[in-house]
Amino acid sequence: MATLRIGVLGCAGRMGQALVRAVGAAPDADIGGGTEMEGSQWLGRDVGEPAGVGTTGVAITDDAEALFKACDVVLDFTVPAALAGHAKLAGKTGTAYVVGTTGSSLAEDRAVLTAAKRAAIVRSANMSVGVNLLIALTRRAAAALSLNWDAEVLEMHHRHKVDAPSGTAKALGHAIAEARDQVHDKVAVTSREGVTGERRRGEIGYATLRGGMVVGDHTVIFASERERIELTHRAASRDIFAEGAVAAARWVRGKAPGLYGMADVLGLKD
Repeated sequence: MATLRIGVLGCAGRMGQALVRAVGAAPDADIGGGTEMEGSQWLGRDVGEPAGVGTTGVAITDDAEALFKACDVVLDFTVPAALAGHAKLAGKTGTAYVVGTTGSSLAEDRAVLTAAKRAAIVRSANMSVGVNLLIALTRRAAAALSLNWDAEVLEMHHRHKVDAPSGTAKALGHAIAEARDQVHDKVAVTSREGVTGERRRGEIGYATLRGGMVVGDHTVIFASERERIELTHRAASRDIFAEGAVAAARWVRGKAPGLYGMADVLGLKD
């Protein structure tokens, strides 16, 4: 099969740099291009420069549409405000699209669903193999335990993260709710303060920590009156997310239009 040409939106950001390194390390993929916002100091410079991987021969531009047209797959870990526009370009060009952006609105989510009618899209709050296994294990544990087991999701990230709870934490909470036949938004408790009263049976609680340069820690706790089960994943490097995104790009090439997840990529579907 021909070498996979992968484009990276926001290629000079922390995650963008990790994506460029991961593509560069893949024997079956090449960097097809990279973008940054208008006015960025990186415009016109080589895509490999911010990531420290040397010269790729491809210049950074602010033309996202040209990137979609030039690549087999485009990776997007940018910001929610850019998501709808990028999704529209995926639908317009039919280019496969891998999305790791979190914190999006309902309108932005709808834009991705609309684009998936014309392009193959892999979307996940977390591209890590380990995290997706954690989600699968969480779903299985929740299905096996009654509502007498209280469910809590604890997450910690670096001080620069702008959304809370994290997209991965929400994915874990949704997995619990689905396994219990609950409507997530009716039982989710994202914060507690003051005199809250007793914890209601069946609640899914969230706790959020921010500090330092923590890449991402997630723990799911199931607690009964006599015992406690904890499932934990700790990320030591952003490279695990980037490597998962490249695996998703490899998998999604040639797929029919539709919205897929990392469970599809990794074969973790029930």
